[in-house]
Amino acid sequence: MKKFLIDTIKEAGDFLLDNFKQEKELAAKRTSSKEAALEYDEQSDQMIIERIEEEYPQHKILTEESGLQNNDSDKLWIIDSLDGTGNFANHNPLFSVCIAFIEGQQLKMGAVYAPALNELYFAEKDEGAYLNGEEISVSDVKQLSNSYVVYCEGNQENREKSGEAVSEVYPEVTDQRKIGSAGIETAWTATGRVDGYWTMQIDPWDVAAGVLLIKEAGGKVTTFEGGQWTPDQHDLVCSNKKIHSELRELVE
Repeated sequence: MKKFLIDTIKEAGDFLLDNFKQEKELAAKRTSSKEAALEYDEQSDQMIIERIEEEYPQHKILTEESGLQNNDSDKLWIIDSLDGTGNFANHNPLFSVCIAFIEGQQLKMGAVYAPALNELYFAEKDEGAYLNGEEISVSDVKQLSNSYVVYCEGNQENREKSGEAVSEVYPEVTDQRKIGSAGIETAWTATGRVDGYWTMQIDPWDVAAGVLLIKEAGGKVTTFEGGQWTPDQHDLVCSNKKIHSELRELVE
């Protein structure tokens, strides 16, 4: 299954990379860039679904584009076939494909592939987290004031509410940045490029793989209230553990 997941996510990501920057008019549609990239998102989505249905026909599948398929299995694939559609459409290389596998309510495997960066992140429960085959770990930054934090609003349409959280965090950290792909934001937390990540109203396909990456890399993921992540939890704080309590208190 590990080989299947890696082969499948690479195929989808390489398809996106082959089409990246091919349509120059996508970048001109700045107010509808996500919709403009939908064609590639849907093709990547169908590609992944077809591979899973062929290899594991009894498994349940949840994707951003196609919703939930097959309610009878306790084995679930959660997929974001193009995470960072706005970046993709605007010729920004920070986009990814995210695939996670859950069995019996427990995250078993997760992968994030950023094809334009040639970075494949993979984690398996109790087996560690890896970037291009090399084991990774979260950062060792102990002080929130020395930390780099990334964030995204997810589906939070209330900009005033998300702006309040941004304003609470920014004065307390070295810097706070927005990447535009939850897959990359969680992966970079796992590999220690950033020390923490928070998000509001996020969908499970955006973060399921990244949650396992962070945990297997030695980090921590909770809700704003401090509870454990589940697919129906949407306000999350992720970190290297050491700054977690302080960061969570700021966005709670």
